[in-house]
Amino acid sequence: MKSYTTRDVANLLGLSEAQVRSHARVGYLAPDRGPRNSYRFSFQDLVLLRTAEALRDARIAPRRIRRALRALSRELPAGRSLSGMRISSEGDRIVVRDGSEAWNPESGQLLLDFRVAELAGQMAPVARRLAHAARRSDEPLTADQWYDLGADLETAAPDDARDAYARAVALDPRHASARVNLGRLLQDAGRPAEAAEQYRAALAVRPRHPTAAFNLGTALEDLGRRPEAIEAYRKALDADDDFADAHFNLARLYEQTGRRAAALRHLKAYKLLSE
Repeated sequence: MKSYTTRDVANLLGLSEAQVRSHARVGYLAPDRGPRNSYRFSFQDLVLLRTAEALRDARIAPRRIRRALRALSRELPAGRSLSGMRISSEGDRIVVRDGSEAWNPESGQLLLDFRVAELAGQMAPVARRLAHAARRSDEPLTADQWYDLGADLETAAPDDARDAYARAVALDPRHASARVNLGRLLQDAGRPAEAAEQYRAALAVRPRHPTAAFNLGTALEDLGRRPEAIEAYRKALDADDDFADAHFNLARLYEQTGRRAAALRHLKAYKLLSE
């Protein structure tokens, strides 16, 4: 459910509406169509547009901009917060980093440099307006529509996103993806016990949901329940043996509990997957 209008995007990014529509026709965005065939954009679309303008200002060739943005559109994580991301350019390459990585301003990554969180802060008033309108709409949203709206609101208005996911779950208790995202936001808000309930409910619907199992492990760690966290991480790996972070967390917990051989095995797997 993409909700930002052409005017919203133009006002936020300092573009004309004609420029926004021109970007939408190039192919690296995937806007929906609203009333009278007007464009409706997601927050990820805004990130791509902001990147496109920065690359154009840096005098990158249009053909290379289009190629880079098509690649970036495939890398942006759907259905989770983007606020920790930082986007830069290294020559003609776009570099995407998250907040856990060191940032070196002397590394040549100076043509483009912005934090997605800053864009989210600018977009927050519009996001809150969209959430308010959805709650007051005469045409009730479906569970999937509330889920899509939640994904679109996460970075700019996480409290409203949490409400949207809760509404999706109320309409469809078997909506595993909404439960996983709701759990993550509850965990981010310092409510790991409630988050664990959502992850367990998601696993009851989809027992082989690796992200639900992994997130359950992190919530159980927050609650100090280490043996249960280990089982949750093992469940994540049963569903997806290439889940690098699950291998890393298991290696750490096995090391803490004196199971050195198991720790080394999972650490080796993590390193192989991270190369």
